[in-house]
Amino acid sequence: MLSGKGGVGKSTISANLAVSLSQKSYAVGLLDADLTSPSVPRLLGLVGNVEFQDNQLVPVSYSDKLKVMSTGFLIPSPDRAIIWRGGVKMGAIRQFINETKWGVLDFLVVDLPPGTGDEPLSIAQDLQPDGALIVTTPQGVALVSSRKSVDFTHKLGVPIIGIVENMSGYTCPTCGTQVDIFNSGGGERSAKELGVPFVCRIPLDTAICESGDSGKPISENGAKAKCSAESYDTIARSVLRFYGTVENVRTESEEHGDDK
Repeated sequence: MLSGKGGVGKSTISANLAVSLSQKSYAVGLLDADLTSPSVPRLLGLVGNVEFQDNQLVPVSYSDKLKVMSTGFLIPSPDRAIIWRGGVKMGAIRQFINETKWGVLDFLVVDLPPGTGDEPLSIAQDLQPDGALIVTTPQGVALVSSRKSVDFTHKLGVPIIGIVENMSGYTCPTCGTQVDIFNSGGGERSAKELGVPFVCRIPLDTAICESGDSGKPISENGAKAKCSAESYDTIARSVLRFYGTVENVRTESEEHGDDK
């Protein structure tokens, strides 16, 4: 999950995508690679410390189908600052990839920090992902940054699953009037201009904020916000279409011995 700037909702989308895929009975890993500002544990309502087993890190389980790794599990308090230089970050990412007991996964969802620096570069070079989702908001400054993310993936040979336009319009729950607070449609226009797929729009929704703060992902508990929950399901279905059948995914994992 990439974006050129912060605050566009990558972590929320990553967490809900991982939950949505796991609900479809796929084995999913979620790697929070935003090392110095981890938010995935809060979004999923997870607490606890990472354990070691056979000299490997043991990810924290959200469910029997979803395992999570984050630096948020390695610090004594969520208020404690993580102050790491680039070399330490790269080493941590390699450890999270190669020394974590993930087991056989159908999907590994990686939530990246904004920009095209150490963490995205380490993931692209060391993990060699099969695809990238790029998140933007409709406003111009975010669209410029999303174009940089597209250029980044092209230069590193990472296929693009598509662009997601987040915070796209707000519908007043009282009068039903829709207001495009951050403009609208920019993500879709950029996707068309850049020749990459457009996945969907996710509206501004107070229920998304409430679900993140409460640690109950809207993709799992979205009865009161059906439209937003369906947006995350649309992203999951786009990922599944991109990769084809899960049988193909499992075959590739087994051929590469991806049982960490």
